[in-house]
Amino acid sequence: MQNGAFDPIELPASVWDRDETREILKKRDIAALFGLARKYGASQVRMGTATGLGQPRVNKILNGGNTVKELAVIERIAAGLRLPDHARILLGLAPLNGASPSDDHDDEHDQQARDLADLLDSAATIDPTMVMILRTDTNNLRLLDRRLGGVAIADKMRAQISQIQRAHRHAVRPGIRAELAHLLAETASLAGWQAINALALNDAWHHYEQAKAAAHEADDPAVLAYVSGEQAYVLMDLGRPAEAAELLQHIHATHRDRVPARLRTWLASAEAEAAAILGDETACRRALDQAAAVLPEGDSDPEMPYLSINAHHFARWRGSCLLRFGDPGTVEDLRSALAGMDGTYNRAEAGVRCDLGHALLAAGDPEAAQPHIHRAQQLAAMTGCRRQRRRIDELAKAVNRALGR
Repeated sequence: MQNGAFDPIELPASVWDRDETREILKKRDIAALFGLARKYGASQVRMGTATGLGQPRVNKILNGGNTVKELAVIERIAAGLRLPDHARILLGLAPLNGASPSDDHDDEHDQQARDLADLLDSAATIDPTMVMILRTDTNNLRLLDRRLGGVAIADKMRAQISQIQRAHRHAVRPGIRAELAHLLAETASLAGWQAINALALNDAWHHYEQAKAAAHEADDPAVLAYVSGEQAYVLMDLGRPAEAAELLQHIHATHRDRVPARLRTWLASAEAEAAAILGDETACRRALDQAAAVLPEGDSDPEMPYLSINAHHFARWRGSCLLRFGDPGTVEDLRSALAGMDGTYNRAEAGVRCDLGHALLAAGDPEAAQPHIHRAQQLAAMTGCRRQRRRIDELAKAVNRALGR
């Protein structure tokens, strides 16, 4: 290929027949199309000249900052990159020679119809029993996550979400589709929480957006309130607690009369945590009082397997919030929460022990804090929770300083 700024761009003919290129064209992924041209030696200046877009816009497109939807612009790009007719057709443009699509492309359209029919037929086999099996799989992943953390089950999570997505996307029967949407919301939300704990905040936000869209389709106020509330933790970890607090207040006000009491406790506790991060003790205590007032007996509700909050969990939450204000009752709250741990919430136990270590350090007893910090480090390593490990490591350094080490 010639490399002058005004030389025509000509990619090898075989490029246009590759499966990955055909997918790029079908999706009208202009950034990927420019990337292909760049791979074969075309500079941004050369592409900008050939297409009439100019180098700055080509650069923006390549870096994802500018999408191309205008048909006239797509036509100029196709001309500038000298797409052959069969590639133009995949891009949604008419062939330059005016000929009808070839038999090969008729075959391709027939294959698309067959592929869609196969997917619809496959989704049609999903019945209530199959949904129950998929739900059981998600519940089992939830239990594994509590014990082992998201890293250990990452492959299983990806496979589960992919299977539910595929079934949901091609489900036709409204009842089954709604059940799959509900399950997708729960599963994507679990993936979002795992991403938060891995400090992959952009991934977490994406999972929660997917969960919210599915929850809207499922038309379930409880799961919608829950996944929306969990998304607020992305904002907290991003250092935007004021936005998190505003979001949680809106969710609580919107859904409090339409969701079960246990979820209202969870929402109010999340509000308290955001207020604590902001240093607003009055708002924090008010939200904690609201949470305690509606906390029902028992450990969970069968209709909300994604939500675990009981008296011990609430004591953990309360202690973690009031720790920020030097509340003298914090140590007892956290000890009560620790006593109620049943050995299945390893990541949660790491958090309790970290908070208890912090409270004991603040009370002037760094030696008593040490065993809790050591155990918290073990549990955080076991669950692969980067979010907790960072906080625990900072606390361990503070304890060592207090002990003169």
